[in-house]
Amino acid sequence: MVPRYSRPQMTAIWSPANRFRIWFEIEALACEAMAKRGDIPAESAQVIREKGDAAMAAFSDADLARIDEIEAETRHDVIAFLTWLAEKVGPDSRFVHLGMTSSDVLDTCLSVQMTQAADLLLEDLDRVLAALKARAYEHRNTVTIGRSHAIHAEPTSFGLKIAGHYAEFARNRERLVQARKEIAVCAISGAVGTYAHIDPEIEEYVADKLGLAVESVSTQVIPRDRHAAFFCTLGVIASGIERLAVEVRHLQRSEVREAEEFFHKGQKGSSAMPHKRNPVLSENLTGLARLIRSHVIPALENVALWHERDISHSAVERNICPDATIGLDFALMRLAGMMEKLVVYPEQMIANMESLGGVVHSGEVLLTLARAGISREDAYRIVQRNAMETWTKLNKPGFKTFRENLEADPEVAGRVSKGILDQAFDPAQHLRAVDRIFARIFD
Repeated sequence: MVPRYSRPQMTAIWSPANRFRIWFEIEALACEAMAKRGDIPAESAQVIREKGDAAMAAFSDADLARIDEIEAETRHDVIAFLTWLAEKVGPDSRFVHLGMTSSDVLDTCLSVQMTQAADLLLEDLDRVLAALKARAYEHRNTVTIGRSHAIHAEPTSFGLKIAGHYAEFARNRERLVQARKEIAVCAISGAVGTYAHIDPEIEEYVADKLGLAVESVSTQVIPRDRHAAFFCTLGVIASGIERLAVEVRHLQRSEVREAEEFFHKGQKGSSAMPHKRNPVLSENLTGLARLIRSHVIPALENVALWHERDISHSAVERNICPDATIGLDFALMRLAGMMEKLVVYPEQMIANMESLGGVVHSGEVLLTLARAGISREDAYRIVQRNAMETWTKLNKPGFKTFRENLEADPEVAGRVSKGILDQAFDPAQHLRAVDRIFARIFD
C-alpha cells in the first residue's frame, strides 16, 4: 500500500524486520522444545536463543542487505535467512531448523502477522463503534426523512440510521474475531506434513508460546481456506465502510445538505471554485473499499493448491496480506474520525422532509382512513389521488399541501376529524420504537 494510505502501526507488522524477528522466534522456540526432549543439547539451544536475540535486537539495513545478498545466490528466502543466522550464531546453528521445512516457518509466521494485524483492526473497529454509538444517541430523536430508491419515504430518526450502521460494524467485529481465531494456527510438521523428522510435541510447544492453535492437518502448508475466510471478512468490513460512506456522500449533496464532513480551517475544496466543500473523505473511503475487496478473489483462488503444496499462493499473499490490512486499517481510522466530526443539520432535515407538501405522511393517512371504515383499496385510491395532486403542482400556481387536498376531498371530509389528521401528520409517531430498538442494539 502506498504511504499516503498507510499507518506506521500496521505497516510495521509487514516489515522485513518484523518478519525475520518472527522467523527467528519460531526457530528458537523449536530448538527450545527439542532441547527439552533431549533431541539437541540444552547448551546449544541457549546459545541459539542468546546470540539470535542479540542479532535481532541489533538488526539493521546492513543485515537486511546481507540476507538479500545471500538470497540472490540461493534463490530461497528461508535458506538465506538461516545462512545469515548461522553467521551470527556460530557452530550451534547446525541444530536450527532440524527436521523442519520452509513452510513451517513461512506459514506460522504469516499466522502471527495476520493475528497481529487482526488485533490492530479490532482496535480500529472499537473506535468506529464508539463514534457511531455516541452519534446515534446524540441524534436518537432527531427527525429526518427515510428514503427508499433515493426517494422520500417516511420519517425516521437520524440516530436510528446511525444505529443501523453500528449494528453492522458490531457484526463485522464478531466476524473478525472468528476470522482471527481461524487463522491463528501453527504448523511445524515437516515435509508434506507427516512429522517424519520432527515430533508433534515441538509444534505444540511453538504454538503455545506464540498463542496459536495447532493446525489439524497441514499437508506441509496451512490450508488456504483459513486465509480465504480472513480476506472475505476484510471484504465484508470494507463493504460496511462503503455503505456508510455512500450515505454521507448523499447527505452532503448540495440539494440535500443534511450532514457533511467537517471542513477544516484552511481547507480548500477546489482549485477553480472557492465555494466548494466536497465529501472527499467518504469518496476516498469508497475507493479504498473497492481496493480492499479486490483482494478477496485472489485469496479464494489460493485455496486450490496442488497436492500437498505448491507456491502459486506465495506471490499473491506477499501482496494482498499487507495491502488489504494496511488499507483497511487506514480506512477504519479515517471513518472513525469522519463520524466523530460529522456536522449534522437537523433543521435542514425537517425542511427537506416537509419540502414535498406533506406527502411523506401518506402511509399513516392510508391507515387512518382504513380505521375510519374505508376499504383499504378505496383508501389507497383516495390517498394516492391527493398525494399526486400535491406532487404534480408542487411550487406551481394553485398548489395545495397534501393536508389541504385531503381536507377538501369529499370522501375524506366529515369522516376523519382534524385531531385524527393531526396525529397522522405527526412525525413523532415514527420515533415510538426508537428506544426499544436502541436497547436491542446497545444493551
